Amino acid sequence: MRPPGSTTDRDVAAALLRLALGPMLVAHGANKVAGPGGLDGTTRWFAALGLRPPWLHARLAAGTEIAAGTLVTLGWLAPLPEAAVIGLMATAAATDHRRKGFFVFKGGWEYVAVVGAAAAGLAALGHGRWSVDARLGHRRRGPAAAAAAAALGLANAAALLAACYRPEPADDTA
Repeated sequence: MRPPGSTTDRDVAAALLRLALGPMLVAHGANKVAGPGGLDGTTRWFAALGLRPPWLHARLAAGTEIAAGTLVTLGWLAPLPEAAVIGLMATAAATDHRRKGFFVFKGGWEYVAVVGAAAAGLAALGHGRWSVDARLGHRRRGPAAAAAAAALGLANAAALLAACYRPEPADDTA
């Protein structure tokens, strides 16, 4: 039996998940801003995906990835950053990955599904002992936190897609 206040397997698992997801999201957001094409390239990509207005979505996606990734890394404000991750991944799945099959090496939705599921798992697990949330006395976790993160993320993705997703019709003449 562990003494009160000791590290648990849950704390280790939460820290590992946070340190895998958070910095990866920050890197993805930073790449949208300062990668090879910069924001202009990201804007062109979002235009090709059908997100209108593309300049706004390029900035929103980059900013959300950086902010959510930072909050996940720090373990702060659970389950809100997990909801943001789920929303990002659902939007990516619907706009870029869904028609490409399952496997990520073919551009499929495998990667975004795993990242979204990991975010929901982290919401259920909680941010753990080594987090800002723990330092502030916030212990949001469990099935309700995971369900809230999933519902909020999916609802935001659905609203964004309904309002702003206008892909060009496929050219079937070729």
